[in-house]
Amino acid sequence: MIEETSPDGLLADLPPLVDGDLTLALERYDPGDPARGWVPECHFRMEHTGAGQPMGQVRLRTALNERLLKFGGHVAYEVDSACRGHHYAARSIRLVLPLARSLGLVELWITCDPENQASRRTAELAGAILVDIIPLADWARPLAEPGRTLTCRYRLEL
Repeated sequence: MIEETSPDGLLADLPPLVDGDLTLALERYDPGDPARGWVPECHFRMEHTGAGQPMGQVRLRTALNERLLKFGGHVAYEVDSACRGHHYAARSIRLVLPLARSLGLVELWITCDPENQASRRTAELAGAILVDIIPLADWARPLAEPGRTLTCRYRLEL
């Protein structure tokens, strides 16, 4: 199941996405490079509403290839260490759901290290359900944390 979607102008007038003290500002859209296995994705900056203080980032991939379906998912997030503990990553995922729907996605896949309880909780707070925990592919191990051998796969129905 490889999905292909295109933003076709939906991003041109996308206003900032806001949830209280969290604002997501679209930094850029990357169309990807299929020849290199890169898929299209939207890059958002997490900011403190009003103050503009950077707090992290979230990326929404608008398509998946077979590798990302198992080992990367639609969503990637990172919250600055000083800003953790406020559920900014889960709230960011919820903020991009309407955009994902408008792009024709019917589900989002989120993957993480089984030992990373904060990432697992983020996926669950966003509404995702654990589907399985699978062995990390050999090709993915150099990209993962040292010693990691498994990955959790969560699905969030849209």
